[in-house]
Amino acid sequence: MKFSLISLGCPKNLTNSEEFSARLIGKGHQLLLDPNGADILIINTCGFIASAVQEAEEEIRYALELKKAGAVKKVAVTGCMVERYKEKILTDFPQLDLVFSIGKQEEIEKTLTKNGFQNSPLPKQLYLPEYKMSLTAPHTAYLKVADGCNNRCAYCTIPFLRGNYRSKPMEDILREAELMAENGVKEISLIAQDTTSYGQDLYAKPSLVPLLKNLLKNRKIKRLRLMYGYPHRVTEELAELIASTPRIFHYIDIPLQHIADPVLKHMNRHCDGAQIRRTLDMLKKRVPDISLRTNFIVGFPGETESDFKELQQFVSDYEFDNMGVFEYFREPATAAYDLDRQIPQDLKHQRRLLLEETQSRVIDRINKRIQGTVVEAIADGPTFGRTYKDAPDIDGQVTFSQPVKVGSIFKARIMKSTGYKRTLEPVK
Repeated sequence: MKFSLISLGCPKNLTNSEEFSARLIGKGHQLLLDPNGADILIINTCGFIASAVQEAEEEIRYALELKKAGAVKKVAVTGCMVERYKEKILTDFPQLDLVFSIGKQEEIEKTLTKNGFQNSPLPKQLYLPEYKMSLTAPHTAYLKVADGCNNRCAYCTIPFLRGNYRSKPMEDILREAELMAENGVKEISLIAQDTTSYGQDLYAKPSLVPLLKNLLKNRKIKRLRLMYGYPHRVTEELAELIASTPRIFHYIDIPLQHIADPVLKHMNRHCDGAQIRRTLDMLKKRVPDISLRTNFIVGFPGETESDFKELQQFVSDYEFDNMGVFEYFREPATAAYDLDRQIPQDLKHQRRLLLEETQSRVIDRINKRIQGTVVEAIADGPTFGRTYKDAPDIDGQVTFSQPVKVGSIFKARIMKSTGYKRTLEPVK
């Protein structure tokens, strides 16, 4: 069988695509990068927010046009949108051949022989993939240490889509990372809905630090990157470990969502503004060259002008190296859906633009400070790549003044910076 794949959404979803694609390849099936000529085109969807659902629906329409033209024989849909809408997808798109749940990805070869709606519960445990291919560059890969979430933020659909928090056993993660390193991966990004909760379900307490220490024992692993931490679980012990070794990039992604206490309370974020500031101050003190990435939601129900001004000032004061801003989406089945004082769409849009403008001024200040400094970089191509401050597929890219070996990790001097566009000169 020849199959093709469209993988949407976050890196966590991408790891699912990598795993079920590898199962098919391991059974002798062929992955086509171009869908033309495929026996089946699989769309692994995101269903987190309305815009992600809209993107998935556009891809489904595109795939069905390919089917109508005879370019592909069958079209199948899986992923988070299936967990959210289930059989309704077939009602909306009756031309689809197959819609199957995330649980059915575990038996992908058998599932693809069927039609209609195929459903299985989410797996209760995570295991070492029997084989995993990479849908990213050969030198960088995502390693999912857990799935699901217990935080129950008021705006979030993830617990309904991915279930409760489930950690992958530590020995399986260690083996998976070893296999990645043996296959040439230089940069392993640890991901979960909340990496800082890793192990709480298996070992009775969060165990990210022990996991990292065990990973560092394997000298084949060159660099680790931490994604998606929760503010009050980023501990001094974790900061000290990051500071102690260059093999953990001095980078951490902590989605903060807001800083104003009334908004954080209504978001059910389990931490207040003072705690967030203490965490960031501690990180900056313990790891002076720490690169911080975060996300914020503007226009959450009840967000006042004062709340937003506090957020603007916070972004200006704390100078995040990379930052995403999202307008609040009112999602059915979430606790925030029925909250009073919903914010008009035009005001949400205005606040997003204002916060992005604040961040733009922050980047201008950062660029003046980093001009001429030497940083560690990783080459995604001969003349482009990222610094340690930039996660793959999420943050910006830099260009190199001269060609370098793809996948190499090296020191480089920042020669020119305009916004997020930077030019680096390799340093011998």
